[in-house]
Amino acid sequence: MLTTLKDIVPDKEEERAVMNTAKHFISKLSSKFKEGKIVLGGSIAKGTWLKGGYDIDIFAVFDKKYSEKDISAILEKRLNSLKPVKISGVRKVHGSRDYFQIKEDPYVFEVIPIINIKKSTEARNITDISPLHTKWVGNNSDKQLRDDIRLAKAFCKANNIYGAESYIKGFSGYTLEVLTIYYGSFLRLINNAIKWKKGQVIDIAKHYNGLNESKRGPLIVIDPVQYNRNVAAALSEKKFEIFIELAKKFIRNPDKCFFERKKIELEDLKDAIVLTVVPLKGKEDIVGSKLIKALEFIEKRLDEEGFEVESSDWDWNGKALFWFYVKNKKLPKKYKHYGPPIKEEAHLNIFREKYKNKKLKREGARVYVDLDRKCTDVHDFMKELIKHPYIKEKVKEIKILKK
Repeated sequence: MLTTLKDIVPDKEEERAVMNTAKHFISKLSSKFKEGKIVLGGSIAKGTWLKGGYDIDIFAVFDKKYSEKDISAILEKRLNSLKPVKISGVRKVHGSRDYFQIKEDPYVFEVIPIINIKKSTEARNITDISPLHTKWVGNNSDKQLRDDIRLAKAFCKANNIYGAESYIKGFSGYTLEVLTIYYGSFLRLINNAIKWKKGQVIDIAKHYNGLNESKRGPLIVIDPVQYNRNVAAALSEKKFEIFIELAKKFIRNPDKCFFERKKIELEDLKDAIVLTVVPLKGKEDIVGSKLIKALEFIEKRLDEEGFEVESSDWDWNGKALFWFYVKNKKLPKKYKHYGPPIKEEAHLNIFREKYKNKKLKREGARVYVDLDRKCTDVHDFMKELIKHPYIKEKVKEIKILKK
């Protein structure tokens, strides 16, 4: 485990460089910002960031007297007044509250306007609570525990289950911070995760009093600073199950490879149908959501046609790869096209009229007709499928990879 920590914990030189860069940016912006204070946020402020991670969260903390409309406009004006920033430009990112992104290679600053609050009930927006998260993590962890949090993050990141974005639906950084602190170490988290069942509740502050349906999920991790929030609400059932399976494998063989991102090698996908995809331009979360919708659409159509997808996955690093393992690469020319149940007479008559030149057959309580497939080979079917308008509006370009 020590070798892994060396690989994921920033060394003194890197830590000094990042902190000095953050302090310099905060000092520059503070000199222009008279509406409140500028503070460091995110995993860097908590001391749980991973080696090589140069995303720096900065919070512009406004006094409560400023309106929602004013805070983003004021912050944008202050950022644009910074001379070094004019070189790279200030990019506005739209969300529940607009924030700003500034790239100064290799650093990416995300500057988020928030309202100064003392307790979560005063928040106007979920981002207002972020400094309370930072304070809670700091008050409930020491250096060893923060390194264990890093292990949890690296473990999830290496296995593509890190991030609460809609196209990932994995574990957020804060969720892993709360879980690791709750169990007391990364290893205890892993050893307990193998016993999790769907609907598992983690309530470290012991103030859980039920949640509405929209906030539930396979894992319920109650925010220790906000009793009515499940910080794991974005986690999908699939990613929940993957984490449990990974935990079981890690216990059997606690190897360093669990913390290393596996590079996708095309020779490992030799039995799969592989697509190369050029994403659209735009905000990462939106672009990623469109990619995953395209993948899900393709998988659904393959299943409906009868090719039966046994597994699928994707990788996105600039360009994207989709791959599908199917049970049937060849299908019979004829297939059964089912109509409505026999008892639905009105719909049955419509079906009968539509296929009046075909012989209606009965199977159980339904009728069907035998039709000819346009494509019996999965590759021929895929060539037609990727031309579908739904796919074209989700990606810039998509091709079948020739092997």
